[in-house]
Amino acid sequence: MTTPRMHGFTRRVGGLAFGGDYNPEQWDPAVWWEDVRLMREAGVNVVSLGVFAWASLEPEPGKYEFAWLDVVMDLLHDNDIAVNLATPTAAPPVWLTHRHPEIFPIMADGERFGFGNRLHYDPSSPIYREYAANITTRLAERYSFHPALAMWHISNEYGPTAYTEAASAAFRRWLKRRYGDLGTLNEAWTTRFWSQVYTDWDQIEVPNIPRTWMNPSRILDFKRFTSDALLECYVAERDIVRSYRDDIPIATNFMRFYRHADYWRWAEEEDAAALDIYPDPAQPDSHVSAAFQYDLFRSLKGGQPWMLMEQAASAVSQWKLNVVKEPGRMRLGSLQAVSRGADSVMFFQWRASRGGQERFHSAMLPHSGPGSRTFREITGLGREAGLLAPVAGTTSRAEVAVLFDWNGWWGLEEVAGLPRNDFSYADTVMRHYTPLWERHHAVDVVSPHSDLTPYKVLVVPNAYLIDDRGVEAVTAFARDGGTVVMSFFSGVVDECNRVRPDGYPGAFRGLIGARIDEYWPARPEEEFTVRFTGGRTATATWWRDDIHLETGTALATYADGLLEGRAAVVANAYGSGRVVYFATLLEEAAFAEVLLDEVRAAGVESRFPGVPAYVECAVRENGRHEYLFLLNHDAGLPATVPLAVPGTDLLTGTPAAGEITLAPLGAAVIQTARQAPARSS
Repeated sequence: MTTPRMHGFTRRVGGLAFGGDYNPEQWDPAVWWEDVRLMREAGVNVVSLGVFAWASLEPEPGKYEFAWLDVVMDLLHDNDIAVNLATPTAAPPVWLTHRHPEIFPIMADGERFGFGNRLHYDPSSPIYREYAANITTRLAERYSFHPALAMWHISNEYGPTAYTEAASAAFRRWLKRRYGDLGTLNEAWTTRFWSQVYTDWDQIEVPNIPRTWMNPSRILDFKRFTSDALLECYVAERDIVRSYRDDIPIATNFMRFYRHADYWRWAEEEDAAALDIYPDPAQPDSHVSAAFQYDLFRSLKGGQPWMLMEQAASAVSQWKLNVVKEPGRMRLGSLQAVSRGADSVMFFQWRASRGGQERFHSAMLPHSGPGSRTFREITGLGREAGLLAPVAGTTSRAEVAVLFDWNGWWGLEEVAGLPRNDFSYADTVMRHYTPLWERHHAVDVVSPHSDLTPYKVLVVPNAYLIDDRGVEAVTAFARDGGTVVMSFFSGVVDECNRVRPDGYPGAFRGLIGARIDEYWPARPEEEFTVRFTGGRTATATWWRDDIHLETGTALATYADGLLEGRAAVVANAYGSGRVVYFATLLEEAAFAEVLLDEVRAAGVESRFPGVPAYVECAVRENGRHEYLFLLNHDAGLPATVPLAVPGTDLLTGTPAAGEITLAPLGAAVIQTARQAPARSS
């Protein structure tokens, strides 16, 4: 169910939101009327306005120029286009940085982050926060009850990390709230190692680069603090606009696989999770990574619809090679986001900029104008977004969950001193997610503190760091009958980054039914043969556990090397549930086979058996209907998909029964009567 504020937003725009960032301050006012005419032609019903307009709204300190924004707001309203009005605080104007250079962040290497980019502010700076609050207040005073206003967009893509005196002072205040006293902090950080004991709060500073290694607990807490400091900036601006009017939804835009902000914490403060995402058309599997992001964002607020706030109409400009989206890819990617819970299809940006860093970033209206291929595709997509209005507000069901945790991510990648220091948490998560996507299993993403009761299978990728509450949740899930599939180097340290007592894997020794004597990272190019109990073999690389079975049994053992005969994959009965643990990095096909066997054994069946992996299948539903999204990601092959029940393709208005054929890069959205969920045996 959507929140009341988001329900009101959906009613306001008439279904799915369709539009993008609009930057009229970059253009002569004579262009504005042409923009709005073309927006109507394209089916645009909402724009994000003013994201980077601080210098245009406040060209000098305390001097405000709102007349141009008044004209644009009125013009958009007169043409039935709603406004997602931004606070412009992601890009402080040059007069502010010249007057107060102390708002610049200092980077970890001690160098100042200079003017000329964006996000050039220290989130802990009281001066930055004061000026940000002031421009936010002025906007709220003027526009809170403007009839065009449908949503508030707070700042943009929060991200600065600062190593300033202001950051150190704020870090100390944060630590006092977390630990209460220095004795508790010293214990949590294990400061007696290397004689790092603190005897006064003022001795604690942010952990800029030392000459050797650094206390890993200090780094971990600094990552938590930075996420919270940025969140404080968001909440401060949010609370200002909400104090003027309470019924308008408020959000900010998150980013794909962004490590520096814990979005589980952030989502609690948002009316909707919103995502900026730019899958690389040059990467053939980028749509699979995008699917995971969409599942994550749907899950951040407990399954509520989310907002696709930014994507590219075609090419971007930030990579070394920026290829275009071939005809049909932009439409397919947009429908993919909607299939996985998005109630909006929005872009950066409406009109391509003539200058600036992103002058070659594609736009809904490109430099080549309304006669371009891109604009024709945008107009077609806008029409289809209107046809999909019944989908807005619907939700999804999943019986499989994948654990994704920012604290664990920080523990693996932000500190040194691990058996291997080249972990990629994003890669390992995608390695666990991809087989489920390829077999068309609906997947939710969960944190260690999520409600796990809706699921039959919990997949746990490299949960190196997990707190006691998370340990209990995973343990209880298995004890109560769930299936846990877990990969190596999980449960090793507590929330303070301290190795758990009683041997590896610490938190999960009883769960996996084995103890680990040592972790054995593989040497470069080293491979091992793994033999399963049925006789088949597979290759493993990168990692091995020197594991000793207790209550668990071996599904596979090493067939060679110094660990020959030791378990490589372990199964353990726990309570009324089951746990399968991978003690090495199996080749992808063998890993996928074990994972999918466990999903099947847990009673989770794909609704789309036999459908090729290049056809994405996803379902949204409400009390009356299901909406089956079928998306053919292959540019050369058609695909035929059987339909269990007849329905209507919302994109064409034609009946669909028996089976449906999708052209290369083709799509269908079949509305059917809602099917009752299958009963568990």
